[in-house]
Amino acid sequence: MSKKKDADEAEVKGKGGGKMKLLIGAVVLIGLGAGGAYGAVAMGYLGPQHEAESGPDVPRLVAKGEEDPYAVAGDGKDAVAAVHGEGGSEYRTAYYSFEEGFTSNLKDSPGLVQVSLAASTRHDGRVIQWLEMHELAVRSAILVELANTVEDDVYTVAGKQRMQERLTDAINAVLEEQEGFGGVEAVHFRTFLVQ
Repeated sequence: MSKKKDADEAEVKGKGGGKMKLLIGAVVLIGLGAGGAYGAVAMGYLGPQHEAESGPDVPRLVAKGEEDPYAVAGDGKDAVAAVHGEGGSEYRTAYYSFEEGFTSNLKDSPGLVQVSLAASTRHDGRVIQWLEMHELAVRSAILVELANTVEDDVYTVAGKQRMQERLTDAINAVLEEQEGFGGVEAVHFRTFLVQ
């Protein structure tokens, strides 16, 4: 009997010892796991830097003097490198000029407004490409905003600035719907006539 009792005690001790080893192993694993996670964050494999790199491919800001990989090809003339000033924004500005002007009635008025517009962006050339690609939808959104302009707004500086902001928002809404990213910072008047 003594042998059986000793064997049973050894088995219980072995099971308890196994549980203890399992517990120690789990603690070590968790410790290494947390340390490993910390190391991955510290090395930039996890965390905000990793998420930004694996995020959606959206147009990025282009610094002055930096080459834009998505730049729209020129008109065939000999291109001269742009010379940027040292002050102001650190990013270059690219413009898209709508070839045709816009004519619209004014809200609750017999008056008409005729404008020629350009849009500016500091993001890469994809924004300019998307403006050209979706010009029909963009033009429609611009005409809706012009028709929603009250006559008082076309005669004051503040009203024209509000109109520019609304036009910028309308263009960005079309681009966001079509491409998932707006990128137009401002709309500029090339001509402005009220009749």
